[in-house]
Amino acid sequence: MLKMTRLAASAAVLLIAAASAVLPQMALAQPQPPAPAASPAPAATAPAPAPAPAAAPAAAAGGTRSVEIVDNPYGLEALWKGGDIVAKVTLAILAIMSMGSWYIIITKVYEQFRMRLQARDADKSFWNAPTVRQGAEKLKDGSPYRFIAESGLEATTKHVGLLGNVDLNTWISMSIQRAIDNVQSRTQDGLAFLATVGSTAPFVGLFGTVWGIYHALTAIGIAGQASIDKVAGPVGEALIMTAFGLAVAVPAVLGYNWLVRRNKAAMDMVRSFAADLHAVLLSAPKTPARA
Repeated sequence: MLKMTRLAASAAVLLIAAASAVLPQMALAQPQPPAPAASPAPAATAPAPAPAPAAAPAAAAGGTRSVEIVDNPYGLEALWKGGDIVAKVTLAILAIMSMGSWYIIITKVYEQFRMRLQARDADKSFWNAPTVRQGAEKLKDGSPYRFIAESGLEATTKHVGLLGNVDLNTWISMSIQRAIDNVQSRTQDGLAFLATVGSTAPFVGLFGTVWGIYHALTAIGIAGQASIDKVAGPVGEALIMTAFGLAVAVPAVLGYNWLVRRNKAAMDMVRSFAADLHAVLLSAPKTPARA
């Protein structure tokens, strides 16, 4: 038992001695690996500034893209330059229709406004005059109310000869009605043009569209390329004709309906004035007829 204890103690001493001899060498060998690991770090960080030049062109490219202006190869200018004589004549007709419509609308609105002022003037000055002749002279030249008053006066002075066989009431009524019809025909000047433009402008634009699509498809067939960029441009330019036709027709139709309504209101005032004038002319004292 004692021998075994001694053997164990001697073995323990040998292990401690061996460990003390080996551990210093391992301690010296372990610090060496971190040295190579530290050296790649500068090598990895060295190429880091390289992406900076790549970012600069990207920023520059983004800046130029925001201010870059790309010319549209399609549109009205391309349609006019690339269109044939039929397309140009169609565009010219639509332009003439549009200008004529707006001219008539503006002039008729001015005339109706002036007629409304003339109606107020007649209400203020005509009925306060001692005679119909003096009341008519107070009205401005070109006024429809003065024209109707003078027509009624002329009917009373010309009621002689064969016309004298007609009843005076009937003769004055006929003369005043002719004057009213003349005024109404003047107020309707230009409305027929608006109605014509409103009904035909869409079809003129549609004709230009059909003609443009026909030539576009013919050119595509000759070129032998049916890609989207070859089809969308010419066909889109042809469809502009339809848009122009609608842009011309819609104001003409709206203007026609609006002017007709305003003419009706103006003519109601004219007829009211004529009815009162008719009653005044019939009630005026008559000069005795010669024996």
